Amino acid sequence: MQLTFKHGIHPKDNKEHSKDFSFEIMPVGERVFIPLCQHIGKPALPVVKKDDYVKVGSLIGEAQGFISSRIHSSISGKVSGIVNRPSSSGVLIPHVVIENDFLYEEDFLPPILDLDQSSIVNRIKECGIVGLGGATFPTHVKLMPKNKIKALIVNGCECEPYITTDYRLMLEKPSEIMQGIEFVRKALGVEVSYIGIEGNKKDAIYSLAKFSETEVHIFKQLKTKYPQGGEKQLIYSITKEIVPKGGLPSDIGYVVLNISTIYAIYEAVMLGKPCFSRYMTVSGSGIKRPANLFVRNGIPISEIVDYLGEDEGVVKVVLGGPMMGVSLHSYNPVTSKGSSSLLLLKEKEIREIEPTPCINCGRCASVCPMNLLPMMTDKLVLHGNISEANKYYPMSCIECGCCAYVCPARRPLVQSQRLAKKLINKNKIIPA
Repeated sequence: MQLTFKHGIHPKDNKEHSKDFSFEIMPVGERVFIPLCQHIGKPALPVVKKDDYVKVGSLIGEAQGFISSRIHSSISGKVSGIVNRPSSSGVLIPHVVIENDFLYEEDFLPPILDLDQSSIVNRIKECGIVGLGGATFPTHVKLMPKNKIKALIVNGCECEPYITTDYRLMLEKPSEIMQGIEFVRKALGVEVSYIGIEGNKKDAIYSLAKFSETEVHIFKQLKTKYPQGGEKQLIYSITKEIVPKGGLPSDIGYVVLNISTIYAIYEAVMLGKPCFSRYMTVSGSGIKRPANLFVRNGIPISEIVDYLGEDEGVVKVVLGGPMMGVSLHSYNPVTSKGSSSLLLLKEKEIREIEPTPCINCGRCASVCPMNLLPMMTDKLVLHGNISEANKYYPMSCIECGCCAYVCPARRPLVQSQRLAKKLINKNKIIPA
């Protein structure tokens, strides 16, 4: 029986464009622009200056505070400056500019001699690993919970349409992933790990199972549904336990990490490799040659588009998945730790329709995986009644986009939830 959660949607997955393509290396141009903020939390402070020489893996940004992350060079060469450039969201942030000498000399960390709990967590922190599923929360913080952890939950769902990065990793790097799971299991001090994978990726289950120890690795086949990979939905599907409102998975004894993050942990522990690169999917009908790429951080999106070719008729470019990614204003932003995919979409793949008034059909509520009433928040925010909107729990919204996907009036429901959150925080209203 395939496990699942309540509500959700079934969008066309569109994974056939790229799922059969093995990873290839994305070439690097004359320079990279490495953002000093690629994570949730405080931006990193630059520790290099103009004319400094750096190698692949050299530290160029030091974390500030507990919730922050280190930043490392993705190439070798000379630092030509630190400039402000627009991020994928359009906000200007500092980028370290490095001129490529094409030597790719490495500056990795030494091997860990004693693989105990603290050394593994410290290595993850040193290497600047964050959640590579898109959330980019510093991983070392997740691995230092206040509560006792019962089990690790590995997220192999990759439920967003188009994206096939984790799927290809499970097929191409199964031994490394299972070793990475063991490192995290040791870091958390847990005896068991649940590995949740959707039913449309059975070959990935078989691939990993060949390298698993049955007693400690429990595979769970999950129903193919969006957002099956959401932390709270995944935990409920596997354990039937509910993360409390305003709480974290660790509050009920679980830590959730996705496949790309697990693989990055393997590289950090075994190879001493900092998180200066990632694997990503490039897809959509607007790209001439869909691909799964190994990309270094700091490569302009324009270079990826030039490498794979842009078809005519592209109307929207999305960094991330179509449900939770961000629409790009240009090809100037660069790849970073959170760049799980790049989508070039034509008109047939999107719905650019002007919103109309809510018809009170209730479809948004019927699909919300958090059991919210998005139409109420939308209406109240529109009329400026933030205190009343707070009573409908917008702070619990995971911004998955299910509500907007099914809305016949094409209301901007996710944006309403985001605005409500922002105004609740701005007005210092205690979240409901």
